[in-house]
Amino acid sequence: MNFLEAQWENIVMANYAVPVDVLLPYLPNGCELDLHKGEAYVSLVGFIFKKTKLFKIPIPLLGTFEEINLRFYVIRKEGGLVKRGVVFINETIPYRAVAWVANKLYKEHYTTIPTKNRISINTTHKKIEYMWQINSVWNSIYIESSTDKDEMQTNSFEEFIFEHYYGYTKIDNFKTEEYKVNHPRWKVNKVTNYKINCDFDKMYGNHFSFLKTVNPNSVFLAEGSAVSVKWKRTRIKFGVE
Repeated sequence: MNFLEAQWENIVMANYAVPVDVLLPYLPNGCELDLHKGEAYVSLVGFIFKKTKLFKIPIPLLGTFEEINLRFYVIRKEGGLVKRGVVFINETIPYRAVAWVANKLYKEHYTTIPTKNRISINTTHKKIEYMWQINSVWNSIYIESSTDKDEMQTNSFEEFIFEHYYGYTKIDNFKTEEYKVNHPRWKVNKVTNYKINCDFDKMYGNHFSFLKTVNPNSVFLAEGSAVSVKWKRTRIKFGVE
């Protein structure tokens, strides 16, 4: 059974190389950092949730909303299988009820603050802006792109960023939860311009404050697709509590 079904659209990823030490306190037990050419990355992500269903039940009044999150990349080795996944530092949405369900059932890290978007799409170009309010100040991530849909190149940095199909949650120092996210391989649009205004320390803590003064290594836009998340989660225990 699926816990969540939704349409994710216009997924913006601003990707920053960060020191490994910054991420180690958030690393779930049993996982390793997934590095690209020796570098660890976080992504500031914005996208639109649409047609959201919980346990196949539509939530029409709360089913369309923006999500802003900060995530990083991990692998978990299970026998001969290498599972590539993500860990969320924080996920922000505008609706308390949706956040409560995710946090209560799955020990996620959802917070609720006001969000909004401006999306303009014509036959050749997209202009997409996601905004979220922190202490009465609006933060934002804005991109311009082509509407041409391209396949991700094998072994590209885009593939590294987007092709993670597991999620991992650090329950505590002894327990980790693993879940599977299902969606097709996304097509991408070429980003031609971007602007990021994010108060990283107020949003994500002092460990990430340095990101306010650096440019992302890359900014990507994926078309998105239908997405589902299974109800079943695997809880992995380590050591003695």
